[in-house]
Amino acid sequence: MQSDNSAAARQGSAQLWRERLPLPATEAMDAAQREAAAQLIAGPRKGVYGPFVPLLRSPQLMERVGKVGETLRFEGVLDARIRELVTCAVARHVSNQFEWLMHAPLAVKAGVAPQALEALRVGARPRGLARDEEVALDFGAELLQRNGVSEPVWAEAQAQFGEQGVVELTVLIGYFVMVSWLMNAAHTPAQAGAQGDPLPPFPL
Repeated sequence: MQSDNSAAARQGSAQLWRERLPLPATEAMDAAQREAAAQLIAGPRKGVYGPFVPLLRSPQLMERVGKVGETLRFEGVLDARIRELVTCAVARHVSNQFEWLMHAPLAVKAGVAPQALEALRVGARPRGLARDEEVALDFGAELLQRNGVSEPVWAEAQAQFGEQGVVELTVLIGYFVMVSWLMNAAHTPAQAGAQGDPLPPFPL
């Protein structure tokens, strides 16, 4: 089912919900904020949305965070299928609607099976995955749940993705946890008009 779920895709659990750090009007921005926003619009993202809305309060930090994200998404060695699958797994782990609704369609486009994403969405471990997908999810699950990675899981990930790939995979997970936490805290909602099914409360 495809529908506009922006109202159902709010971040955070406050009873009196409000977006705590909405996008300021252009005339309310200082020069540094306007410049940072212009650079983001001119870059591959083509707009100020998601975590960059609250990050605009710290323009220099926004620029640095944006560069890390661009490197991971557009210049890294990980296959887009692995990168998007892991991003969706992180979004599910931290219950972030923005990243889920943005990256689930990108994951399908990159070749992740829709049934695998639906399993993730409802909090289950996907079945029938390709070997590299299994390895990536095992690595992500250990890192997210235990704050480290066991020797067997590390060895499999290094054999599958190489040293650079394992470093990028680790930083990718940390990056999306970080920006998801920021949006969860700031109540930054999913993009207006986002399509797809939002994350249900977890655990069910």
